[in-house]
This record gives sequence, structure tokens and C-alpha cells, in this order.
Amino acid sequence: MRKLSLVVAIAILPLFGFSQSIFDKYEDMDNVGTVVVNKGMIDLVSKIGSMTDDEEAREFAEVAKGINGIKVFITEDKGVSSSMASTVKKYLKSSSMEELMRVKDKDVNVKFYIKSGKDEDHVRELLMFVSGMKNMDVDVNGRKFETVLVSMTGDIDLNKIGAITNKMNLPDDLKKAERNSRN
Repeated sequence: MRKLSLVVAIAILPLFGFSQSIFDKYEDMDNVGTVVVNKGMIDLVSKIGSMTDDEEAREFAEVAKGINGIKVFITEDKGVSSSMASTVKKYLKSSSMEELMRVKDKDVNVKFYIKSGKDEDHVRELLMFVSGMKNMDVDVNGRKFETVLVSMTGDIDLNKIGAITNKMNLPDDLKKAERNSRN
């Protein structure tokens, strides 16, 4: 009976947050650049930021406290870009995410999605998907990226993120869109 209980417990563990992300398959691909920031690193940055006299660093540290992880995947490969688009579409159908905003400029599409949190000011996940960048003048070490996928999970306070983005030097149209999407 104990063995059966142990097997059942191990089988349901992934349902309690220990499962991998649907996007993790891109981590090991040769033609995908990956940045994964886990909770330990976020906590370290948060602690360092909270000890400084810089008000913006302290605000960033406050936002970081609620973040569990950040994953960024970038590729210049059209096949992988297509796969990422399909994976995002599949993920959106199976999750309770809603579109926050989208921006289209020529061939470039930027879409932001959120998964609701404990109240209307908090989200459990922010997802950004950018496609069609190949023809832009964005060149990083000789590479022209086609697609960027960013997933941020945790207990994310939209008010704190809004306060930080208002201090950034963003184009007025993006600031206006960010404010309108929260209303």
C-alpha cells in the first residue's frame, strides 16, 4: 500500500508546479539562443537591488520578488520560428491566457498575453511572442533574429511593472497602449 501511495504521489507531482514548460524543448536546439533565469538568481538580484540607494533599483527588486522564472528563446531559423508559432498557438488554446495587447509594424508582430493571478492587479504569467523580425535592422553579433519568445512566471504585480515601464524611455504609443490595456 505504501508503494502504491508513493507511486501515485510521484505521478501527480508535476501537477503541482514541478512540470517543465511546453517551451523547454527549445533550450537544447542548436539554432535557438536561450536565456533561463531561475528563482535563485532572481532572489539574488532582488536582494542586491533592495540594498542600494537607487530608487529605480529598489523598485525593480520589489517587482523581482514575485517572479519565479524568466525564459527567453530567440532564433533566426524559419523552421524553428514556425515551430515556436505553432507551440505558442497550442499553449494558448490549452491555457487560460488572454491577450493583453498586440503591435504590428510592417512584417513584425508583437503579442503579449497574461494568465490571471490572485486579483486583477496580479498575473501568474506574462508571455511575449515576437515574429517577423528578420527584415528589421536588428543585428546582434551578426545575427538577424526572426522570432523571440519570452515567458515570465510568478506572482507579478502589474502596477509595479507599470511604474517601471513609465520610467523607461519607451515610445509614447507603447506607453499609451500599456495604460489602455490595463483599463
